[in-house]
Amino acid sequence: MSNYTLPQNSTNSATEANQISVNPWRCISGATFSLVLAIACYWMTSAIARTFANKPIHSNNAIVQNISSAIRTLVLGISCLGTFIFGITALGLMALAIQLFFRQLTKPPEKA
Repeated sequence: MSNYTLPQNSTNSATEANQISVNPWRCISGATFSLVLAIACYWMTSAIARTFANKPIHSNNAIVQNISSAIRTLVLGISCLGTFIFGITALGLMALAIQLFFRQLTKPPEKA
């Protein structure tokens, strides 16, 4: 029998070369972008809530009222969820930036 060796996976080394290192400035820029999206979602959420509050449901049919109420709750809930997700992402990225910044300060200098 012949000895067969598996070929080396060249995509693994290519992926490692293409990876971008994580640094505090990249985290801060990502947190800023996420915070801008969270603020935009917050404005949209409050505009939706005001619109729903100013325009009540004009129907005596109980089924129409229940469906309208469910749809309004769903739309407002999805908007609030987007606001929450982007806000928490911004907080997490800022915390990661602070952690990386302090890690760089306490890291001993590398010997060449």
